[in-house]
Amino acid sequence: MAKKSSSDGVYRVIDVIGTSQTSWEDAAKNAVQTASKSLRDLRVAEISKLDMKIEGGKVVAYRARVQLSFKYEG
Repeated sequence: MAKKSSSDGVYRVIDVIGTSQTSWEDAAKNAVQTASKSLRDLRVAEISKLDMKIEGGKVVAYRARVQLSFKYEG
């Protein structure tokens, strides 16, 4: 019988969007930290999009769309 490696399994990928008033890096961190409160076994975070919210010609928020993968437990 073949041994299962620790990477065997099924993973789900979701999109979350984090925001920050200071940077895209903080926006991405906020997305991961908030998602980790309700999702278990997070594996990989990939930035898929960066944008900014602008009001009155000024940047008021940085936004990072993050694809998160986590082990699917069915």
